[in-house]
Amino acid sequence: MKRITLIISLVLCCFNLFAQKGFPKSAKEDKDKIMSEAYWNIWNPKVQAKIDKDIEQNRKANAIVNLQNVAAGSEVKIEQVSHDFVFGAHIFNYNQLGTPACNQKYRDVFGTLFNRATVAFYWKTLEMQPNRPRFREEYWDTEEYWNRQTDPKHQPHWRRPSPDQIIDFCLSKGIPVHGHPLIWGNRKWHNPNWIIGQMMTPDEKKEMDKLILEYGNLDNYLDSEKYTDEYKNMTVAQLEAKFPNLTKKLKELFEKRIVEIAKYYGDRVSSWDVVNESAQDFAKGAMVPGSGLCKSNYGVMPGDYTFEAFKTANQVFSDNVLLNINDYWTGPEYPEQVKDLMKRGVKINVAGSQMHLFNPQQCLDIAAGKEIQTPDQIWTIMNRISETGLPIHLSEITITSPGNDDRGQKIQAVIAQNLYRLWFSVKNMMGITWWNVVDDCGAPGEPSVSGLFTRNMDPKQSFYALDNLINHEWKTNMVVKASKNGDVKFRGFKGQYQITYTDKSGKDQVIEYHLK
Repeated sequence: MKRITLIISLVLCCFNLFAQKGFPKSAKEDKDKIMSEAYWNIWNPKVQAKIDKDIEQNRKANAIVNLQNVAAGSEVKIEQVSHDFVFGAHIFNYNQLGTPACNQKYRDVFGTLFNRATVAFYWKTLEMQPNRPRFREEYWDTEEYWNRQTDPKHQPHWRRPSPDQIIDFCLSKGIPVHGHPLIWGNRKWHNPNWIIGQMMTPDEKKEMDKLILEYGNLDNYLDSEKYTDEYKNMTVAQLEAKFPNLTKKLKELFEKRIVEIAKYYGDRVSSWDVVNESAQDFAKGAMVPGSGLCKSNYGVMPGDYTFEAFKTANQVFSDNVLLNINDYWTGPEYPEQVKDLMKRGVKINVAGSQMHLFNPQQCLDIAAGKEIQTPDQIWTIMNRISETGLPIHLSEITITSPGNDDRGQKIQAVIAQNLYRLWFSVKNMMGITWWNVVDDCGAPGEPSVSGLFTRNMDPKQSFYALDNLINHEWKTNMVVKASKNGDVKFRGFKGQYQITYTDKSGKDQVIEYHLK
C-alpha cells in the first residue's frame, strides 16, 4: 500500500502545475490512464532519490560572497538569473510559422525557456549553388514571405532559414548560438547534389553512373547512394585511381566549407557540430588515415573525413569556439572513435549524443512500462560516453505526445520530466537540446506531435513540465543573513546571480555574481 501511495504521489507531483489544464482529479484515474504501475516501478522512489542526490552534487556549488559595508544580520536577497547548464532548442522555424503572433511567441521562448539556439547550417540548403552560400537574409527568408505561403513545408528552404538574421536575433537577446552541422555525409539532408553533378569530369561522371544504382537526395528520400556490386568490391585505392579529379575536389570543397564559415562568423557562433553521425563509418573501418576517399555508409566521402574536418576546424576557429562531435550511435564504437581522434592530435571539446523517440508508439510503450530509455539504460550510455573525458551535449531529443490528446500530452510531459531530471543529474552532462519545438514543423518523416507547442503556438503540458524544472525547481532564490564580517554563504545551481542588500547607510546595493 505504501508503494502504491508513493507512485500516485509521483504522478500528482508531475502535474502540480497542470490542474488548470484539466488533469483528472481521481488519483486512480491518473495512475490507470496516464502511466502504468510498471512505468513507476522503473522510475521508482529509489531511482528518483539517486537523481535528486546527483543533481545536488553535480549541478550545485557552494558560494561565499563578501559584501561591503553591510551590517551583521542584514537580510541579503539571492536571485539566480541564468543557468550555466545549456537548455537549448533548434530554431529552424524562425519567422516561418505563418502569422506574426505565432512567430512572436516562437521568438519569445528563446531566452525564457531556452538559453541556447541551434541554427541550421545544412550544406544542401545553405549553398544551393556552388560558391553562393545563403548567409544573408533574402526576400524568401522574410516573415512577410512565409506569412504568404499556403504550403510552406514544400518550399525548398522550409526549416532552413538564412542564418544571419537568426544569429543577430539571438545575440541581441544574449542567447549563444550553436551551429549544426559543418560536415555530414547524409545525401538527403546535407551533401549538395551539385558535388556529384558538377565536380567530376564528364568521363568520371559516366564511370560513377555505372557504379551507382540510385543517387541519394530529397526527391527519392534516400540518405545514401545505392551502389552496384562492382562498387562494393572495389578498394579505396581503385576508386581513387578511377576518380582522381573527384578525390581532389572533395578534399578542397570540404575544407573550403569549414574555412569559409569560420572566417565569416568568427566567435559569433560559439559552438559547432563539426562532424555529424560518422561513428558507423569508424566502426566498419571505412575512415583510413592517409587515404584520399572514404567508402562511407552514405557514399563516397573525402578520406578520413572526420579527422580531416577537425584538423581544419582546429586551425581556423579560435579557442573561444567549442568544437563538438555529434552522433546518434551510442555503442562502444563512438567513444572509441572520439578517443582515437584525440589521440591522433585533434581537439574536440564536447561529445554530442542524440535521443529520438520518433514513433509515438514508443512513448505509449514507455507509459505501459516497457524497457525503453530506462534509467539503467541511460546511465550505461552516459557512462560509456563519459569515458572520453569530455562534457556531453544531449544535442537532439525527440519525445512524442501520442495522439496529441489530453492523455498523450500528459504522457509526453511525464516522460520529458523524468528524462530531463535524469539527464540533468549526469556529472558530465553540459546541456540538453530539444529538437522540434512546434508540432507539425518537423522534417518529412518525423512525428508531427513532438513539439512543446501546438502548431498555433499554444503551450502543451510538456512545456509546463520543463518550464517548472528550468525556471523554478532548478533556480536558486533565497534570503540569507550577512555574517559579522559581511560574508553571505549559500548553495545554489551554477549560473549568474543578482545579489541585493541594503548597506549601513541605508542605500540599496545590487551586485552580479557568477557561481561556478
